[in-house]
Amino acid sequence: MTKIAIVINGKPGSGKDTLCDAAIQKYRARKISSIDPIAALARQGGWDGVKDAKSRKLLSDLKRVFAEFNDLSNQYVLREYQSFLESGDEILFIHIREQDQIEAFKAVAADRCVTLLVRRPGTYGRVGNSSDDEVDQFSYDVIFDNDQPQPEAEKAFCALIGYIHSRHA
Repeated sequence: MTKIAIVINGKPGSGKDTLCDAAIQKYRARKISSIDPIAALARQGGWDGVKDAKSRKLLSDLKRVFAEFNDLSNQYVLREYQSFLESGDEILFIHIREQDQIEAFKAVAADRCVTLLVRRPGTYGRVGNSSDDEVDQFSYDVIFDNDQPQPEAEKAFCALIGYIHSRHA
């Protein structure tokens, strides 16, 4: 069975989750986010789960602090990746924003990893934190322009994922 990890990135509102959810319906796939353990900590500290500019900065800053302290997010991603390798799933979508953390994961997954940027018109403004504001500064393997109505975009994205998966078979 061919297994591929797709590190997916894009500005807030670009449609990453919607597109991944469509692909999960079509393929044996799952998704995780490197922010998951940080979000859990932020909730314990009073964050209500709403992702506005202030909370995005909180999550970004917390993630950076924990990256320096104990590499919390990367360790979580590696555990989930190992679980994926042992599962019946073929595709793992991993949301990672920061360039250094994308590179760290790519070093582990090697030829089983593809990086993908989702772009959508109107989502390119500054958000106010380095994690969101610097997503365009990485050299991705694949770029998907999410510029069609949702049903057509989902169909095109699923076709792209099928192509990526078949190339690694």
